[in-house]
Amino acid sequence: MLGFCSKPSQVFDEEHGVFLKDVWKECLGWPWNDLEGANNFLLKYGQLKKVLYDFTSIRWVHTFILAALAANYAKEVEAGLMEYNPDIIISVHPFMQHISLKVLTRQSLQKKVIFFTVITDLNTCHRAWFHSGVNRLYSPSQEVAKTALLHGLKESQIRVFALPIRPSFCRAILGKDDLRVELEMDPQLPAVLLTGGGQGLGPLDQNAKALGETLFDEQLAKPIGQMIIVCGRNNDLASSLGSLEWKIPVKVRGFETQMEKWMGACDCIITKAGPGTIAEALIRGLPIILNDYIPGQEEGNVPYVVDNGVGVFSRSPEKTAKLVADWFTTKTEELKKMSENALQLAQPNAVFDIVKDIHELACQRGTPGQHPQ
Repeated sequence: MLGFCSKPSQVFDEEHGVFLKDVWKECLGWPWNDLEGANNFLLKYGQLKKVLYDFTSIRWVHTFILAALAANYAKEVEAGLMEYNPDIIISVHPFMQHISLKVLTRQSLQKKVIFFTVITDLNTCHRAWFHSGVNRLYSPSQEVAKTALLHGLKESQIRVFALPIRPSFCRAILGKDDLRVELEMDPQLPAVLLTGGGQGLGPLDQNAKALGETLFDEQLAKPIGQMIIVCGRNNDLASSLGSLEWKIPVKVRGFETQMEKWMGACDCIITKAGPGTIAEALIRGLPIILNDYIPGQEEGNVPYVVDNGVGVFSRSPEKTAKLVADWFTTKTEELKKMSENALQLAQPNAVFDIVKDIHELACQRGTPGQHPQ
């Protein structure tokens, strides 16, 4: 199997074998071979990203872009794909369907190679995600599935399995008390997790300072909560926050590889509306306060959280801090109810369900689902 993905491949690799290949980075020219860098740049300028997102979602625009890519880079992508002579291809990139399927058609391999798309946007999706030539499209929500139907896919091609999350989130971990001991947190105080994704984006600084003040009871002269701040790759922010004197217990972290443990040790989370973080928080039963979103791409994640009763949206650091303080003191039942809603909405086995369905379809087609040795 050849995968343009990470999370499903981790599970597939354990049982069936997988090769990962970044076709964009290895086969295409600039700027397409540095989409991560371009995306990080655009994340700093939200409105510019929204303009590009909306513009490239127009049918004729995105059709023209994909046709141009295919015309210029089809041979390079073809060489990259055929290097492994794959039986199965899985894509989790919105621009990977069109050019790859064009290559398979040109090679007369569309009946031999099974092509899967795993959508990694939770609610709002770019048009490029949808291609009627795929064998199966895995949708993270009913809303996305409806959009897929509008863009030409058939019901038989679509499966709704929720967003695939790293297997470590789906497996049993220590209980909250044990995790707090392992992570050297206060065992008694309720905890809020503040994060801005891998890049440490959003108003982390303002929210952290507001929480640091509000979660300290001046009358009792003691903290009513503790805070974990995950700054991702934003080293300057981590250094700045780490140098402050806090009235409450605070841990400032950089880029984390054990988010399942930090989430499991906390009682709620404040984050931008990234789909992966939302899905992870639901699995851990964390009520969510969304404080920002990427225009266009993540806008739909806000009503997904709010309408399902698993969180709220607030851009005000002061209001956010007040809400957390209330959850930790006078509104504990509200916090508990949102936690229950989160667990009910979560689908921790989605990644395993996707891999099982891929393997079953591969077996039906007479494909082993594994690259021959």
